[in-house]
Amino acid sequence: MSRGGHDAETLDDLKGLNSRSPWLAAVLAIFMFSMAGVPPTAGFYAKLMVLDAVVEQGFSGLAIVAVLFAVVSAFYYLRVVWQLYFESPGESTAVATNTDVRWLLMANGGLVLALGIMPDQLIRACLTAF
Repeated sequence: MSRGGHDAETLDDLKGLNSRSPWLAAVLAIFMFSMAGVPPTAGFYAKLMVLDAVVEQGFSGLAIVAVLFAVVSAFYYLRVVWQLYFESPGESTAVATNTDVRWLLMANGGLVLALGIMPDQLIRACLTAF
């Protein structure tokens, strides 16, 4: 992402992105929620499947450590969402993106949500591929 020729390199560069570019903030929030493992995103189902496999193999201690690390990482991911929506922007310059990038980001965000809501189709496709 860049704004006025300046690339977003720090968390402060994302402050108030919702007021400058609501669709971009929404897609970025979906991605952050997915990485944090918040339902109904694909990231939640992925973490659930990994934890289920770990517990099934008898590594309950490892599963507990993984959950603790997931909670810590969620703090960092949700901090980005806080910056997007609840911090005031330093500048009011809109983020310039072309139409192709917007469509690709919206399609990816939609897929992250769709695969979190209906993960069985993807799992079934993966199982039949191998």
